[in-house]
Amino acid sequence: MASIAVCPGSFDPVTYGHLDIIRRGAKVFDQVYVAVLNNSSKKPLFSVEERIELLKEVVKPFKNVMVESFNGLLIDYARTKKANAILRGLRAVSDFEYEMQITSMNRVLDENIETFFMMTNSQYAFLSSSIVKEVAKYNGNISELVPPIVEEALRQKFHSFLSQQ
Repeated sequence: MASIAVCPGSFDPVTYGHLDIIRRGAKVFDQVYVAVLNNSSKKPLFSVEERIELLKEVVKPFKNVMVESFNGLLIDYARTKKANAILRGLRAVSDFEYEMQITSMNRVLDENIETFFMMTNSQYAFLSSSIVKEVAKYNGNISELVPPIVEEALRQKFHSFLSQQ
């Protein structure tokens, strides 16, 4: 039986921290679906389509990684992919409490899909998409935080945003 994992997130934008988890997950699982969600509690900078295009570009080296979007419950999406695992990255202890609640609920919804937590590389432990967007907004150096294509996309977004003000 193939091991299939879903790696969900908003990826607004994808960072080197995300890529670290995806790369390492691709070594462990036969197939990894990077599932872009549209989180209604967040106001995204990039559309779902833009996030998918950026992700597809940066995961090209990983032949067993697919990028898609989904609506609704993660557990329902995982079932449609015949996934037996959900892959989640953890940066710090503060992430764990929230992730434990989500994992517990997912376990109630489907006890056959396990959640695997992977600690991010320590060099990315501080990194979040929100921090990247804030630094990029004020033209700070983000070259160590995101792939070049993402850096350029952020510069274009904020250039057009600042031009309108």
